[in-house]
Amino acid sequence: MPYVIAAPCIDVMDKSCVEECPVDCIYEGERKLYINPKECIDCGACEPACPVEAISQDRRVAPEHTDFVEDNRRFFVEVLPGRDAPLGAPGGANKTGRIGVDTSMVAGRP
Repeated sequence: MPYVIAAPCIDVMDKSCVEECPVDCIYEGERKLYINPKECIDCGACEPACPVEAISQDRRVAPEHTDFVEDNRRFFVEVLPGRDAPLGAPGGANKTGRIGVDTSMVAGRP
């Protein structure tokens, strides 16, 4: 999982990172954006575009946000509320559109 979006994105979702991503691997939940680890090419274009500094490489996530590394993966491999199957790697966020739900960790945060 090259890049991860952490807590500062919750309820902000500026989407500047989406515009910079050359492979369309940033998906929109209800309250937060998620980077697909299977589709990300580790280019780093998204990181400086984020106005709240929510994006970092998985190896450089701030200690208080390490749980977001696994949670970001969960968004794509587990069945999300209201869905019949895991999202997986559909080949770009434009193909799926807004997902509109979050992982239980994000949904349960104040």
